[in-house]
Amino acid sequence: MFKEFKEFAMRGNVMDMAVGIIIGAAFGTIIKSLVADVIMPPIGLALGGVDFTDMFVTLKEAASGPVTTLAEAREAGAVTLNYGVFLNSVISFLIVAFAIFMVVKGMNSLKRAEEEAPAAPAEPPAQEKLLSEIRDLLASKS
Repeated sequence: MFKEFKEFAMRGNVMDMAVGIIIGAAFGTIIKSLVADVIMPPIGLALGGVDFTDMFVTLKEAASGPVTTLAEAREAGAVTLNYGVFLNSVISFLIVAFAIFMVVKGMNSLKRAEEEAPAAPAEPPAQEKLLSEIRDLLASKS
């Protein structure tokens, strides 16, 4: 069973997939930071200083009373519907999906270019080469 697992794990596709997953996870954290730290603050500023991470609806008040930020609500134990965090996640997803689309589109165009490129003509068999050489020699003697 160990030998079988080793053969499975060492196949090229599995290793490529593992590398892709690791790079994808790192890419996801970069995109999350891009959305939360670069894209959403200017959008929030344009909308009047709104911080999307603190956009929520309180479903059940905390025992300590009303809260103004999501962090306070979580500390106080309030039940909230966090649509601002969800909006950040949707924007992150759209950016990642677009980036993956561009990568796949680039790979597909490379594959198409490879398929459309004319294949080099097959080399003639040795007999035809010899006959061509004999023909050329006879033509040069005439």
